[in-house]
Amino acid sequence: MTIFKPCLGLYLILTSILSVIPLMAHAANNQKPNFVWLISEDNSKHYLNLYHPQGAKMPNVEKLAEQGLIFENAFSNAPVCSTARTTLATGAYASRIGTAYHRAYQQVPLPKGLKPVSQLLRDSGYYTTNRAKEDYNFINSDQFWDQSNGKAHWRNRKSKQQPFFHVQTFTITHEYNLHFPANDVIEKTTQHDPNNIVLPPIYPNTETFRYTYARTLDNHVKADQQIGQVIQQLEQDGELENTFVFYFGDHGGVLPGSKGYLFERGLNVPLVVRIPKNYRHLIAADLNKPNNLRLDGFVSFVDFAPTLLALANLNTHEQHDGSAFLGKNIDKKALNSRNSTLSYADRFDEKSDRVRSLRIGDLKYIRNYHAYMPDGLFANYRYKQVAFKQWREHYENGLLNKVQASFFTAKPVEALYDIKNDPYETVNLAKQPEYAAIVKDMRNSLTARLKSLPDLGFYPESLLHIDAFDNPTAFGLRRQANISQLIDIANLQLEPFSMVKNQLNKLLDANDDMQRYWAIVTLTTFGQQAKSFSTRIESLLKNDPNVLVKARAVEFLTLVNNYNPVSKIESLLKQKQHELVDLEILNIATLLRDLKGYSFNIQSKPEWQTHTHPNQNTSNRKNINYWLQVRLEYLNN
Repeated sequence: MTIFKPCLGLYLILTSILSVIPLMAHAANNQKPNFVWLISEDNSKHYLNLYHPQGAKMPNVEKLAEQGLIFENAFSNAPVCSTARTTLATGAYASRIGTAYHRAYQQVPLPKGLKPVSQLLRDSGYYTTNRAKEDYNFINSDQFWDQSNGKAHWRNRKSKQQPFFHVQTFTITHEYNLHFPANDVIEKTTQHDPNNIVLPPIYPNTETFRYTYARTLDNHVKADQQIGQVIQQLEQDGELENTFVFYFGDHGGVLPGSKGYLFERGLNVPLVVRIPKNYRHLIAADLNKPNNLRLDGFVSFVDFAPTLLALANLNTHEQHDGSAFLGKNIDKKALNSRNSTLSYADRFDEKSDRVRSLRIGDLKYIRNYHAYMPDGLFANYRYKQVAFKQWREHYENGLLNKVQASFFTAKPVEALYDIKNDPYETVNLAKQPEYAAIVKDMRNSLTARLKSLPDLGFYPESLLHIDAFDNPTAFGLRRQANISQLIDIANLQLEPFSMVKNQLNKLLDANDDMQRYWAIVTLTTFGQQAKSFSTRIESLLKNDPNVLVKARAVEFLTLVNNYNPVSKIESLLKQKQHELVDLEILNIATLLRDLKGYSFNIQSKPEWQTHTHPNQNTSNRKNINYWLQVRLEYLNN
């Protein structure tokens, strides 16, 4: 028997050599790696068993993780698809480049020199495909993709030697899949048992909510099966070990109060990156033998484009706001040292708001610039979900505890949450003395970042459409000092009223329309403390030349001084003005209906008539007209 041992040893050596020859040959070609993004819609990480014991088991995603990296702290910078996807595509903050409004009235040009990552890769020789959702808030171009449709596939490239970047979106987890009739709760069973669901404390513990949660988990199982088919295609083509596969959600969701809101459930997405054997040399040594390696470092959508450029050995882009999170020089220690993320929420469908957040480590700071506006303000598409309807009905009937009811009441001007100990953001620490220094630091950090962008969201969307959207970034730079002034006015909300009332009184006489606008919004935030300003605000309502200043005056007087807004809102809407001005006024009217119970008899305008249901395939003006109509229907009925 011993005579065969040398032969056996030689056989094993030869087998080992032969097994790595393909890898050596591939490396010798100096071919760039492929990239595949697999995106599930409306999906926070909490729905995956990979992150949460109650989550759905997704074996195909879990297999990616077995050969890759699991990111505990991956974030969309916005909690809704078009804004999130715009950030993902460009590597730029949407509030800087004018793309922060969900399916804006007007798609905007990108700043000079800024190209989507798909175009940057295409320009460098990649075959780029998207299947099939785009949903960008910037002007599209046929230069961005080689193919972008329901049949787009890397297999359509001319040469198998050409590297590819393929994006595929899975819609089964999207919000609309929860628009089922109420009787489904009783008549249609789910794979996951609703009786085993433990709901987050923000929701009422009802059969409808548990069923909705279970159905969401079922949809994740279906998404995983679809993801598995794409991975199988990579294996069949011999490309799996040449391809960095990213699986992630396009933002949070999908139960009520997640998508559209700057809570972790609206932002914290799953992210798994499978590292291909042939390109492990492109990442740091302590990351290139991955096996369910969990990483705590923060990764945001602004970082995805720089990461692809780094892995493709392409130059960094000066207009990218993020930074690469994978690469030869980014080891585990460096990656885990990343600890902050910036997020924003503006108009989402017909519901307008201005919210910004900054998370640093386990602490999350949220700044609500219209704090008197509840998160639960009526929005047509949200309330198609039976759980959402039930949540509101329970609130109106007094069936919710304080935590569950907070979604329908005024927000704090600023909030601080300890995410590690309070993952559903139920205990605001901002007023606790021991956190005062931390709150001040995070407030100042957020303010400095918004000013440095500069953040265009401090102007009404209608003003941006008229004055800025031919070149939003250049407009922002020209107006940077003015934006800083507006932010400072808004931040007077954070000071004792006695300390700022004289300054606010002077601002009501400012020549700048937007300074008067923000002075009134700030006074409204102070509520009854500012009641003595009612006479001044009534004068603005009568005489101010800016219709949005008048609309905010109506809002103040109704919320603070029991003014009846009906006739004035109706008369403001009779004026000939931009549809976005009309939409903001209707948003105010909705607030006054929801909080004060006022009914309106608003007449539709001819320019509101042409509309279709909003999606990425219709013109954005038609989207706005649709939302004007659904606001009108709600207010008049």
